[in-house]
Amino acid sequence: MYPGAFAALTPDRPAAILHETGERLSYAELEERSVRLSRVLHNVGLRKGDTIALVAGNDLHYFEIYWAALRSGLYFTPVNWHLTAEESAYIVNDSGARVLIVSAQHAELARQLAGETPAVEVRLAFGGTVPGYDDYEQALAAAPPEPLNEQPLGASMLYSSGTTGRPKGIRHPLQPASVKDGNPTVAMISRLWGFDRGTVYLCPAPLYHAAPLGYSSWVQMCGGTVVVLRKFDPVEALAAIEQHRVTHGQWVPTHFIRMLKLPGEVRARFDHSSLVAAIHAAAPCPVDVKRAMIDWWGPIIGEYYSSTEGAGMTLIMAGEWLRKPGSVGRAVVGVVRICADDGTELGPGEVGTVYFERDELPFRYHNDPAKTAAAQHPKQPNWTTTGDVGYLDSDGYLFLTDRKSFMIISGGVNIYPQEVESCLALHPDVLDVAVIGVPDPEMGEAVLAVVQPMPGVTAGPALEAKVIAYARERIAHYKAPRAVSFVDELPRTPTGKLRKHLLREKFGSR
Repeated sequence: MYPGAFAALTPDRPAAILHETGERLSYAELEERSVRLSRVLHNVGLRKGDTIALVAGNDLHYFEIYWAALRSGLYFTPVNWHLTAEESAYIVNDSGARVLIVSAQHAELARQLAGETPAVEVRLAFGGTVPGYDDYEQALAAAPPEPLNEQPLGASMLYSSGTTGRPKGIRHPLQPASVKDGNPTVAMISRLWGFDRGTVYLCPAPLYHAAPLGYSSWVQMCGGTVVVLRKFDPVEALAAIEQHRVTHGQWVPTHFIRMLKLPGEVRARFDHSSLVAAIHAAAPCPVDVKRAMIDWWGPIIGEYYSSTEGAGMTLIMAGEWLRKPGSVGRAVVGVVRICADDGTELGPGEVGTVYFERDELPFRYHNDPAKTAAAQHPKQPNWTTTGDVGYLDSDGYLFLTDRKSFMIISGGVNIYPQEVESCLALHPDVLDVAVIGVPDPEMGEAVLAVVQPMPGVTAGPALEAKVIAYARERIAHYKAPRAVSFVDELPRTPTGKLRKHLLREKFGSR
């Protein structure tokens, strides 16, 4: 189903709630406002396959703009508002967006974008006045509230996080369907996680990323309520679970770590008994962290492994994971293949590049056929990879070791930073950690840990020695960091992914 169906069944039920302010968007409001905006977009000449872009933080407008695009056969491209004007303009221009909608909260970025996105034909701003942009509310008020006769199903076209360089636009083919037919993925997702009209889903991550936007929209396709946090805060997240009686939420390991590091009396203050499923993905979760979350929240922790590209998907629930700690599960979409650099398929326990086999190519990188080709298997074009490395065990469970581009080769030995990061994640003095390889005249590369200390912990030689000793007690000495550098904050995306290319640029000549 789609939200319009629930506007008739449960018009006053909130489709979305902004936790910090209590603002609500009912299904009736979501339907009417998305219809009016679809009329605005149609009247300015947009047709199936065109693109609109949005620059905004977590805001209830996100959903009406998203659904206006989906009911118009358009591609919807959200832009990370943390980016510079140059980076944002690259995405808007590369996507071919004909309409740009902005929040007045980001007026300075919007103003700069106006001068750097010449192909944009229509600019709208909500939440205040932005020079060079027309008023969003006035545009909606002037449009009729009746749906268009034709409502072809659109899609998101998101840009990758840029953890290894320039973000890539990920374009999926539009389906020959109406928005009323719904998204075929929804039936599978709702079955896996138990989404229905009673679902209250907490979204603690930015809506400009694939999983937060995708899962929020799927909950709305099932008639549930999405509770949005403007920004993740561990205490506010726990408060939101209690206040809204949240049933489902999606998390990344950084969220888990920061909640676990709250004082015990703070964690005990909040009731989480309403939770049915805690879904996590986006980055590898240290085994000790996940085990601690299962001890705290119970066997409701489910994990999936996928990507913005949607090449495939694995899934593992808590009971399975306790038998296979560290695994990201077995394939539920596509078939997992592990291959050597020359494309030869490897056997159980052998580490190689992770591919997903599909019946047809599931995505293309927009305006970049070379990157699309690089993501394909050398002999099987419908096997695609996002560059992750791992292995399958004899039961078909996938274990990730790291991204291929992050691997450290020290003295001819492969070291996977993820293993070292997982070891250090729960060190009591470490708030966040990243591990990279830096040039070493003797070994080729040496392991460097980049640490963000806990508040009140002093960075320096004494802490460096503690961190190195902690690692050497828990993993092989050759994997332990040879040195530690300290930073005020690590360059993570809001979904928890490390932008390691920035760390390499900063520390690569250390």
